[in-house]
Amino acid sequence: MAARAARSRLVLAASVGLGAGVLSGLFGVGGGIILVPALVAILGMDQRHAAATSLMAIIPTSIAGAATYSLRGDVSVAGAAIIVIGSLVGTQIGSRVLAVLPARALPWVFVAFAACVLAMERLHEPMRDAALSIDPARDPAAVASLAGIGLVAGLLAGLVGVGGGVVVVPGLEIVAGAGDLLARGTSLLTMVPTALSGTAANRRRGLGDPRTGAVVGLASVVGSPVGAVIARALGPETASWLFSAFIVVAVVSVLRKAARR
Repeated sequence: MAARAARSRLVLAASVGLGAGVLSGLFGVGGGIILVPALVAILGMDQRHAAATSLMAIIPTSIAGAATYSLRGDVSVAGAAIIVIGSLVGTQIGSRVLAVLPARALPWVFVAFAACVLAMERLHEPMRDAALSIDPARDPAAVASLAGIGLVAGLLAGLVGVGGGVVVVPGLEIVAGAGDLLARGTSLLTMVPTALSGTAANRRRGLGDPRTGAVVGLASVVGSPVGAVIARALGPETASWLFSAFIVVAVVSVLRKAARR
């Protein structure tokens, strides 16, 4: 009986990972916004262990997704590096602001941000093949915009625990003028160092389930390239509408989490 229950748990974990991997590759996000509630609801994890386990799974997910996008040149390593540097600063600012802002105000910060993104997404015409300009000497403003995208992503991650692709993808498209596939591939690459450092910190605190994280992560490795292929098959306009729907799901998730506190 115990062995059957363990097998069922692994099958459920793999199913969660597969679905999250497809969404990760499709939207250029880590998948935590889907993984955490799924791990809580389906596998019965508490919130802290679910978040830590999700972060473990995001490591292989983001690597597989970024590798798939890179096959067609839809990843900017230099752009990702600048965004990561900005996000490190933003996370520190976010943690300081977190200590000052009332807890009830925090989710509404993300809601306000999401509303702005949704409005700009509808005003912005998505492109497929636009490149990133990364030349500090010739175009310092472009480099500053990438750092700013990372700063906002880190700030929101520090405040409400949601950042990453929900910020980076629209930021790269709308602010930096990148094509939609390049934005997704670069976004996935930015998550690798973040997930690695976060997982190391969580394991030092004894948080997370390595076995479940490994199963979810390996399953997501299968799903993430599938999502990336679907993203390429979709037109930029369709992909933009789907991403807007995903942001709405993220808003609902943040508000539901706030309501439970």
